[in-house]
Amino acid sequence: MKSMITIIKEQITSFYLILRLSAFELKSANTNNYLGRLWELLNPMIQLGIYWLVFGVGMRKNKDIIMGNDIHVPFFIWMVSGMVVWFFINPTIPKASKAIYSRLQMIAKMSFPMSAIPSFVIMANFYSHLMLVAVVTIILQFTRFKISVYFVQLPYFMLATLIFLLALSLITSTLSTIVRDVQQIIQSVLRMLLYLSPLLWHTDKLVFKNIDFTFVLKLNPFYYIIEGYRASLLGTSWYIWENSSLTLYFWGITLVFFLIGSVLHLKFRDRFVDYL
Repeated sequence: MKSMITIIKEQITSFYLILRLSAFELKSANTNNYLGRLWELLNPMIQLGIYWLVFGVGMRKNKDIIMGNDIHVPFFIWMVSGMVVWFFINPTIPKASKAIYSRLQMIAKMSFPMSAIPSFVIMANFYSHLMLVAVVTIILQFTRFKISVYFVQLPYFMLATLIFLLALSLITSTLSTIVRDVQQIIQSVLRMLLYLSPLLWHTDKLVFKNIDFTFVLKLNPFYYIIEGYRASLLGTSWYIWENSSLTLYFWGITLVFFLIGSVLHLKFRDRFVDYL
């Protein structure tokens, strides 16, 4: 617990620095592109078009998704409202995982806590995420899924995503610095998670031999985040309260990850240079 408190204190004391470094990270990432930050929108839109053609038109024949309260949602709208958070999670995890060892020589000469390094990488991607969420929200205003009172849940799910990614990155960035092969494992796991999360196919029921295996998919913490985003953007339910068991499970997993990550990070960070 002391390790976790130490990491939290470092995040608070370095918060202004994290914001400045994340802004610089975002700016430098688009320096050599003529279209600059516009690619942060173009790439997701191209991928969404492909996924919609394959999974929506091809596999589902453009049939609606039936969500909570018997609300029928067109497949494309359903997919976009979930993929919007995946386009934040998917690039952020590998970038945050290699954040320490890829910058170790530079930061060795600077005086700020190493736990702030994954944080500013996460925040840099969060700015792009906010821009994409804004675009999706505007698009939804031209459908019947306009902003509703359920939208107030969205900041909570954004904060939940940030905290979970920080907890996870403390583990993965430490392990990736010690053993480089961990980075390859992360990439492979993310490819699987695309299809093991409720992103491209509806997971309301997954029955095999009369056994419902949906609960297995709900063990994935991203299930809670993705469905929470959908409920907020589409205005279908108070997801936090109506799925209180999932809420408790998510924060329990996040706390465990944060505790493990804090212990690992503090134990090995004085020796990170030795692993270069």
